Amino acid sequence: MSLEIVSSNKSCGGWHKRYRHRSSTLSCDMQFAVYLPPQAEQGARLPVLYWLSGLTCTDENFMQKAGAQKLAAELGLVIVAPDTSPRGAEVPGDPEGAWDFGLGAGFYVNASQEPWARHYRMHDYVVHELPALIEANFPVSDKRGISGHSMGGHGALVCALRNPGRYQSLSAFAPISNPSQCPWGEKALGRYLGEDRSRWREWDACALLAEATERLPILVDQGDRDDFLAKQLKPEALQAAAKAAGHPLTLRLQPGYDHSYYFIASFIDDHLRHHAAALRNA
Repeated sequence: MSLEIVSSNKSCGGWHKRYRHRSSTLSCDMQFAVYLPPQAEQGARLPVLYWLSGLTCTDENFMQKAGAQKLAAELGLVIVAPDTSPRGAEVPGDPEGAWDFGLGAGFYVNASQEPWARHYRMHDYVVHELPALIEANFPVSDKRGISGHSMGGHGALVCALRNPGRYQSLSAFAPISNPSQCPWGEKALGRYLGEDRSRWREWDACALLAEATERLPILVDQGDRDDFLAKQLKPEALQAAAKAAGHPLTLRLQPGYDHSYYFIASFIDDHLRHHAAALRNA
């Protein structure tokens, strides 16, 4: 599978690069970003943190706003940021042009309903196709962590919980914790998967926790001034599900913080250290 480089920038002794490739999973061209710390040029095979962004975002938001490169360089951690959905003229978007569905809002599920089923298979892309591409083309190991924000936090939780053994570390910022019970999730799951709500459970972190066979510790940060906290994110549901299942969860409610990248940048170092420690010991 050929990679076309889009851009390359020196950063914190390493390199931030963007690539384009044809995705067989999504049946369209996709872009992703990768941060390669200095150790990547020294022959080391490094662990990878996959970052999943939220609604309306692309691969660029995290890399430009989170300020993760400096500590990633110190820790020897590769960061990979895919796009949030399939793109291109052939990919259907929301027929009403809404921002919370379709382009920029793939929700990291495998769609089963038309016209979405051909392209909107972000779960398989993130879990299988993209890591295979990264591991074949960059100096990385098969030690993987996953994290994300909002819709991407939902994606990180679901990718790890549905695929035990695939990831060695897991965290999230302000995740959509219970998508089958919130407006964003009901809209996305209803259209991508159909109206049978029993099928939605396969993509809801709270439901998956009840059946999880792996006890991968989860770190979650949530701002208490987040405008989406009560209606869309529902961290209390995640906490209750983890407690009922006996699943290790550290949920930190951060006073005064909102849903923005100011919030992410404030706590990203804690998450990078959380992942690096687990990946070193994996």
